Amino acid sequence: MLQTENIYLFLFILPIVAFLYASVGHGGASGYLALMALFSFAPETMKPTALLLNLFVAGIAFYHYYKAGHFSMKLFLPFAITSIPLAFLGGMIAIDASIYKKILAVLLIFAILKMLNVFGKESEQLKNLKLWQGLTVGGIIGFFSGLIGIGGGIILTPVILLLHWGNMKEAAAVSALFIWVNSASGLIGQFTSGVTLSLQVFVLVAIAIIGGFFGSYYGSRKFNNQGLRHLLAIVLIIACAKLIFA
Repeated sequence: MLQTENIYLFLFILPIVAFLYASVGHGGASGYLALMALFSFAPETMKPTALLLNLFVAGIAFYHYYKAGHFSMKLFLPFAITSIPLAFLGGMIAIDASIYKKILAVLLIFAILKMLNVFGKESEQLKNLKLWQGLTVGGIIGFFSGLIGIGGGIILTPVILLLHWGNMKEAAAVSALFIWVNSASGLIGQFTSGVTLSLQVFVLVAIAIIGGFFGSYYGSRKFNNQGLRHLLAIVLIIACAKLIFA
């Protein structure tokens, strides 16, 4: 893994991606997958690596948002009930590399729109999340999370904001824990199906943790850096184009 061409540039960008995603309560899997696609990582290593990085970064993000008082268990549970088993199921499924890249490219569009704050507007009038809504949304996102190797927060956060189920900080806190449980479930599904990871991946974990710690710390306390988010959006657009046309 670490013999990949231009690996030092990859290691330089990785903590920046973790920082930016953690600042909005995300683990960053869609960003890690985009980077790995840009640097031509082997497809079979991308999914479990992204899930493992998610575990650590999303866990740190949740800690900071929870400490800041933004977490709502009432909002989280309906999503998690169905997402956890379906993320496990998705993690067990191996799909063709070309199909995988196309699905990932579509999901990256959500990440791009989130980084550009298309879903950034909050509503003052919030609506109660109905149980069937949470179960349905959580199940669908959970399955694709395990299948592709993301935590699902990049999709869940926009949904929460668009349907007025919570404000920005609540969405970030709920998404952070949602990402963690889905990443854990999807990774267990991967290991159950025989996937293994090199010990070298923990070098990436250590680097991502640094970015994730500082990103979630400042993000949970109203940190904002729109210029860097626009830069990350450009990186994701390039990766998305590569996945579609490569």
